[in-house]
Amino acid sequence: MARFVIGRIIAACCIIVVVLFSIALGWSVAETVNVQSQENFLEFHPALPTKILDVNGTVITEFSAEEKRELVSLNELPQHLIHAVLAREDPTFYTHYGYSIRGIARAFYGVLTHQNLGGGSTITQQVAGTLYTNRAERTFSRKIRELWWALQMERRYSKNEILEIYLNYMYMGPGTYGVEAASKYFFGHSARELTLAESALVVIQLSNPSSYNPFDNPNVARNRQWYVLERMITFGYTTREEAQASFDDYWDNYDYTRASIAAYYRREDAAPWFSEYVRRELDDMMYGTMDYYRDGYTVHTTLNLRHQETAVRLMEQAIARANNVYNASHTDRLVKAEETYIPILNLLSLAFDIGELESVSRNPNESRAINRYNTTLNPTVDLMATVFGIPELKALSNTGFAAMQRAAAQNVVEGALIAIENETGYITAIVGGSKFDETNQLIRATQARVMPGSSFKPLYYSAAIDSKLFTPTSLLYDVPIVFHTEDGKPYLPINYLGAWKGPMLLYEALATSMNIPSLQVLDTIGFDAAIDRAAILLDMQDPELKKRTFPRVYPLGLGIISVSPLQMARAFAVFANQGRAVSPFAIRSVEDRTGRIIMDPEQSIQDEKRRNAAKQQLISPQNAYIMTSLLQKTVEIGTLRSGSGYGSKFMFTDSNGKGYRIPAGGKTGTTQDWSDAWAVGFTPYYTVAIWFGFDKPGNSLGTSLTGATLAGPVWGDFMREAHQGLPYKNFSRPQTGVVEATVCVKSGLLLTAACNQGDITMPFLEGTEPKQYCTVHTSDRTLRSETLVQSMGSNAVAITGDYLVDSLKMPELSLDSTPSSSFTAPKEEDFFGYSLPSYNPLLE
Repeated sequence: MARFVIGRIIAACCIIVVVLFSIALGWSVAETVNVQSQENFLEFHPALPTKILDVNGTVITEFSAEEKRELVSLNELPQHLIHAVLAREDPTFYTHYGYSIRGIARAFYGVLTHQNLGGGSTITQQVAGTLYTNRAERTFSRKIRELWWALQMERRYSKNEILEIYLNYMYMGPGTYGVEAASKYFFGHSARELTLAESALVVIQLSNPSSYNPFDNPNVARNRQWYVLERMITFGYTTREEAQASFDDYWDNYDYTRASIAAYYRREDAAPWFSEYVRRELDDMMYGTMDYYRDGYTVHTTLNLRHQETAVRLMEQAIARANNVYNASHTDRLVKAEETYIPILNLLSLAFDIGELESVSRNPNESRAINRYNTTLNPTVDLMATVFGIPELKALSNTGFAAMQRAAAQNVVEGALIAIENETGYITAIVGGSKFDETNQLIRATQARVMPGSSFKPLYYSAAIDSKLFTPTSLLYDVPIVFHTEDGKPYLPINYLGAWKGPMLLYEALATSMNIPSLQVLDTIGFDAAIDRAAILLDMQDPELKKRTFPRVYPLGLGIISVSPLQMARAFAVFANQGRAVSPFAIRSVEDRTGRIIMDPEQSIQDEKRRNAAKQQLISPQNAYIMTSLLQKTVEIGTLRSGSGYGSKFMFTDSNGKGYRIPAGGKTGTTQDWSDAWAVGFTPYYTVAIWFGFDKPGNSLGTSLTGATLAGPVWGDFMREAHQGLPYKNFSRPQTGVVEATVCVKSGLLLTAACNQGDITMPFLEGTEPKQYCTVHTSDRTLRSETLVQSMGSNAVAITGDYLVDSLKMPELSLDSTPSSSFTAPKEEDFFGYSLPSYNPLLE
């Protein structure tokens, strides 16, 4: 009986063993098949970068973030790279069967004795461990699984295939995977061109890329690099003379100033500002569904690389010039202030024993010393800390750099440019600032919220034209006027430098950016009409957003709201696009790695416009045409005249040698105290908005850096380059609703025989063209007076006599405390005989 029981137990155990063996065998076979099906290198689908193409199909850049990988065949790589890998990682790679008994024993002994004797994994085991296990796990079970997979790979692949997978798959530095990506990151060229010394430096990244990164730890990397070269000499892969010569040549030409940052910032990028804008757009479009860092998409964009290269070049030059001018004037003002006031402070401190004043008098020298350290000495300290491996000094230099960045936000002039194709909405160029890098990623062209100054004026002038209370030749008066706000408070605006020009026509007031006449326009049409039109053009129609953005105060007419250059470009593009909405966008379509279109934003925008065709006409074609005519005067006689090269920048020659001029219009803007400088303008083809200023308010660019002098020339130069090769094109004139009339340049009314000071032809909304003859060239002084009174709004009072001077105190500002300026007082005859009160030169 006992024997029978024992027999049954033995039989049961045998069955269990057979079942377990069968399960293990089945699992092994299944996993082996899995290796065959999943890791066939010919079918290998690693993470691939997304390519960004411009409008002509030229590659702009690639996105790969964490995994910057480019595949390369083993037979394309230099032999000394293969030898370096074998010498450093696995000298017996071509003779073992996926594992090394000696290596395993050495690693095991090192663990027992707590010594670092190197890893025991062969190249095959490293590949298997990376593909199938978590190599961060330090356990025996993980090593067993790694060994199992190594055996399966050796059975499935040839040695060269395993080595090729290894060289294309392994992590080799900040954001780089594989030798091709690593070579471009560290040396700026393909792995196919690696020198002997460069090959050794690449190979040491395989074991410890953070410690052996030459940009972070050049001395450590240098030592390990020579160790690999010594190993290559030992194995007969090279001679000592060859190794020494290559080693010396590399370090003699090494750039110690280069920082180690992720491959994303070291990638080749022909348009980094635009690329970053596209990347953020892709984040919104693909959030939670796709990974553009790994899935190898092709993104077709609207960028014109020729436009972008021109924009970057011009903006870099202008920003550099602006900073030179600002720093020179700023330093001069500080020196004069210190020479004048510091001795006084010292005297008061000594005379009255006021210690605080003595402390203040010392601050300027301390400030200059700190500034010199941050801008001049700190970069040298940072470099020496890197070269000599002093982490404590490195931390101090980082602190200095952070202080310099904070100061730069308020004391460094920045700039932005954005260009839009009117008809399509294509964004053809974006410059977001002085230089795109890991510390400067604010795309000011789309993200900045700054005051537009006088460039805002055309938005409500458009409403004035539609009100039919004004025409392009309405007579306005640039004289001191007190406006009264809705709560009854007086507001006395002033012009640039306090100069008054007297009577002028509306087109001239806009072209020359006169504040008083513009506020007369705003006062007459009312805040509601002005705000509604501006909100439509700026695409700010949400009621709450409108309420927050547009204050119901007269300075609104001088552009005290906050907008981005993109919003201003969009608003002006509506004028050039016959009043139709313009929807700026950067991504046309997205394809997956097979070429299948998975996203088509351009088609979606077109479909949306067709579905809402009635809403696309933001302003009438007639209003748009009159506004383009008005804004062309800015280029012809106004603040963009100089920036356009007096028209020469828009002169071209066709293939037959015939010259032609492409029409252009626009507006400059300079905010109060000269803190922001704008130029926004268009042609029938493109609209461009340009801004210069500070990231943080509080400083002034100075009177020599304005919209006309700084932004205007850049606008003209960019337009010149952008229109090269384009045929003549004019703004579309509506077939109905617009009439033209020739009027006197002084009165804006129909010509008489006495009108001898010139005439001008302008378009008018049908029914608003002048029907009265000129009243200026007449001896009737009463008629002149009536004309002046009729041109004022109900909330405005003209200061036309000395009897008001005593009751109205004008602001005063000493010229000694402001940048030098010159102005000419208006002559009495320019005001048709009206006397004006004395005035001081005041800021805009």
